[in-house]
Parts: sequence; structure tokens; C-alpha cells
Amino acid sequence: MTTPDTLRPRPASDILRTALRRNRGAMIWGTVLMGLYQAGETAFPIALGLIVEHTMRDRNLGSLGLSIAALAVIITTVSLSWRFGMRILQKANTTEAHRWRVKVAACGLQPVARDVDLKSGEILTIATEDADQTADIIEVVPLLISSLVAVVVAAVALGLADIRLGLLVIVGTAAIMSVLSVLSRRIGSSTQEQQARVARAGAKVADLITGLRPLHGFGGNHAAFRSYRKVSTEAKLQAVTVAKVNGAYAGTALALNAVLAGAVTLTAGWLAFDGQINIGELVMAVGLAQFIMEPLRLFSEMPKYVMIARASAERMALVLTAPPVTTPGSEHPAAGGNLEIDCVRYGTLRDLKFTVAAGEFVAIAAYQPRAAADLAAVLAANVPPDAYEGAVRVAGQELGELSVEAVRAHMLVNPYDGEIFAGTLRTNIDPSGTSRTVPEAVEASMLTDVVALHRDGLDYGVRDRGANLSGGQRQRLSLARALAADSEVLVLHDPTTAVDAVTEQLIARNVAKLRRGRTTVVITSSPALLDVADRVLVLDEGVVTAEDTHRNLLAGDADYCLAVAR
Repeated sequence: MTTPDTLRPRPASDILRTALRRNRGAMIWGTVLMGLYQAGETAFPIALGLIVEHTMRDRNLGSLGLSIAALAVIITTVSLSWRFGMRILQKANTTEAHRWRVKVAACGLQPVARDVDLKSGEILTIATEDADQTADIIEVVPLLISSLVAVVVAAVALGLADIRLGLLVIVGTAAIMSVLSVLSRRIGSSTQEQQARVARAGAKVADLITGLRPLHGFGGNHAAFRSYRKVSTEAKLQAVTVAKVNGAYAGTALALNAVLAGAVTLTAGWLAFDGQINIGELVMAVGLAQFIMEPLRLFSEMPKYVMIARASAERMALVLTAPPVTTPGSEHPAAGGNLEIDCVRYGTLRDLKFTVAAGEFVAIAAYQPRAAADLAAVLAANVPPDAYEGAVRVAGQELGELSVEAVRAHMLVNPYDGEIFAGTLRTNIDPSGTSRTVPEAVEASMLTDVVALHRDGLDYGVRDRGANLSGGQRQRLSLARALAADSEVLVLHDPTTAVDAVTEQLIARNVAKLRRGRTTVVITSSPALLDVADRVLVLDEGVVTAEDTHRNLLAGDADYCLAVAR
């Protein structure tokens, strides 16, 4: 079910090391090219100083032309090395972010949920923003090294002019990094808290969107909006805190860099005035004092991005290192469609026991909706086998012994609120593009009128969550998808609650016809579906209290008649 790579612990440091190791080729080339860029930037004022000194001494036009050619080479090197260096690094950055997005998403989409206290909206934030910020380490390290190259070149050049200038650059850079390292740690912790609060706000939005219609129904939307406003305000305040820390960091870095540049300029001017360096060296020192501010800025900002990348990696580790809720088996179901529920106790289910033979169409009339939901959850393998008592057997094998993928390939449980995805009718019915029964599924679910209504037919565009479809159309689309899967065992949970009575009658007959010879269980209170079933099981207070055909139950069971008659 899961690969060893996904099961291996991934603390934040391991995630960052993995990202660096996977992209070492791109990072080497990027570092070389960005080092050339920074060296060229730093060489420009050095060359100007040499040109001034050489021209003033020799006053030779040939030497001047040669110097101009040298400047052209430096400028060309700076331009090309920056362009291709950043192209390599940004491509590697984008690719690495994609890899982590896919890995985090895969953890969230695994058949067995992970034991992590995060909602889907929070995992979405981790898979997007945190993955992007973690991958930034691919650019940070080369830029850090190349900036260091520029500082070293400047220090060496100034040291050759006068050792005091070189030492001033080295000592000043060390002092700046010491001060900024303290602020960078504050940025890392603040950013991690901000990402957590943004993720909680995103999860709250996802919950609101999913339950907006029911909230409006019982007037709870205002309370829900107030709840969202609270978490959103917390995220906003934390974002302001992070912005303040970032502003303080940037302001401090800029001020310290300016102080260092000013100190180099004033020191060089004093040395030139005292006759200890010549005019060319003064020009070089003043030029380097200006040019060195850019690599110093980059060099001083890199620790901040390292801490942000580490904070995001720690959030990704929450998902990637979380163990699965349960360890699934590895067996595959044997051929056959029989289903057995043996004394299952879970939620509202109390020693529930029944058997569905292969090829049988059984309807379950659950008097309590909670019991129907609990039964559907157990059959869908959404509940770990060790979380309930008793056993569920598919084709004679216990659910806990089977891999979740194998169970879901053999037995499909279609929920009453099946998700509709952005795409087309066709891609929603047959996401993998491999079903051979799409036309039959469309006809059986009575989705034909929706297909005929639009010029594009099955290629008609569907918005996210089926926003451009009615409730009944969404339900029939979900039913068509379940039927098109053509699984050995199909469990449907309230598949026709949003359609009219006439359409419901047609759907019931069509489903019974299409699924003839295949095991089908329908959890429903629909008289139409109950009537076409081979037999009906009455589920009351968590146990099966009656079993017969729909019409016999109507004739002899007053409670049943009251529960299902419309």
C-alpha cells in the first residue's frame, strides 16, 4: 500500500537534505554560474580602478581600448551567468516543490488515513505553500555561496590595496551575520506559527463550503462565519507579526550593510588622503563599497530563507512522518461476491449480523440515519478493523487481512454525498478512462437527460463540486460513476434522495437490471429501490430486526410501513 520511502521517518532536516541531494547537479551548476555573476559584479569596480590608474600613468589609447574590451567581457559574463544560473536554479526549485506537493498529497489521499491531527484544508496548505518554501532551499544555498564569493573577492582585492580595508570587510561581514542570525531564528518560529494559523483558516473555509447549504437550512451560517472570522483574524495578526519581524530584519540588514559600505569608503578616503593608497585603488575601494552592498544584502538574507524553509519542512514532516491509523493486510479477495457481517459492534451498530450471497440484490432499510452511516463507513474500510468488534468478510476473507486497494477494487461503497470534480461529465463518470460500461451507467442512472441537454454531451464541462448542476443531477452523476466502475460488490448509500419519484422508479429498475448477477447492497428508505431488491433487511437500533421482501414487510410490519411509505 505504501512504499518504504513514504514510511521512512522524515524530520525537517532529512527533508531538506533530501531536497539538496536530489538537486546537487543543478545546484553545482547554479553555484558556478551565480559565482561567476557575483565575481563579475565585484570585478567591475576593480577593473575601473585599474583602468583609472593605468590610464593616468601611461595615457595610452591602446591600453584604454584593451581596458574597455575587458569591461565588455565582464559585463557579458555578468549578464549570461545570471540568466542561465537563475534558469537552472528556478527549474530545480519548481521541480522539487512539485515532488513534495505530490508526496504530501499522496499521504493525504492514501486509502488508510494517517494519524495526524490536521484537517484537509491544513494538508492542502502544507502541500502548496510549505512545499514551495521548502524547495526554496535549492536556490538559497547557491545564492549564499555566490554571495560569499563576492564578499571574499572584494575583501581580497581591498586587502591587496591595504590590509586594513580587507580586514574591515571580513570583520564587518562576520558582525552583520552574527546580529542577523538572532533575528532569523525569530522569523523561522513566527513563520511556522503563521503557516499553522493560515492552514487552520483554510480548513475552516473548506468545512464551511462543504456544509454551507445545511448551515443556511437551520440558520447556523452566522455562527459559522463568526467562527471563521476568529481564526482568520488570528492568521492576520500572526501575518502582521511576521511582517514586522521581516521588516526589522530587512531594515537591520540594510542599515548594517550601509554602515559597512560607508566605513570602507571613509577608510579608503582617509588612506588616499594620507598617501597610503593611490587614486586607482581609491576608485576601486569606493566602487567596491557600493557594489558589495548587493551581495551583502543577499548574503545577509539567506539565513532568513533557510529558517523559513526549515519551518515549512517541519510542517511537512507532520504529514510525512505520521503513521497510518492502522496497518492493512496484503491479501487480495478471492473470486466471488458474497459479503458477511458477523456480530459487528461499532458506533450505533450492536452485534450486527447478516450475509449477502454472491449475485444477490439486498436492500437495507435503516430506521436511524446514524446506523446507516456507520455501516457504510465500516464497509468502505474508512474504519480500521481494530476499531470495531466482530468481523466483515468479503469473499470469505476478513477485511483486516486484505489490502485496502484490493478491497476497494473488489467492493465499491458509494457515499450519499459523493464528490463531483471539476472536469467533464465523462471524466467524473470514468476518471481513469478505462470503463467499458459508461453508456449503460449513464442510462441506468437516468443521466441521459443531462447529457442530451447540452451540445457537448458527455464532454459538457462540470465545475468544482458540481456547482453548475442541480442536486439531483449531482446525485445521478455520482451514481453513474459507481455503476460504471462495475465492481464485484457494489454498496450504495441513499443514491436517490434528491430525485423525483418517477425518476426514482426508473433508476431502481435500471440498477436492478444492470447489476443482475452482481452483488449489490443498497442502504435506503426508497420504496422503489426496496421493491426491486431480492430481500430487505430492517436495521433498527443497530441490529437486523426483520427480513423479507418489501411487499411482505409492507403487509405485515406496521413500523416498516410507517418508516418507508411516502
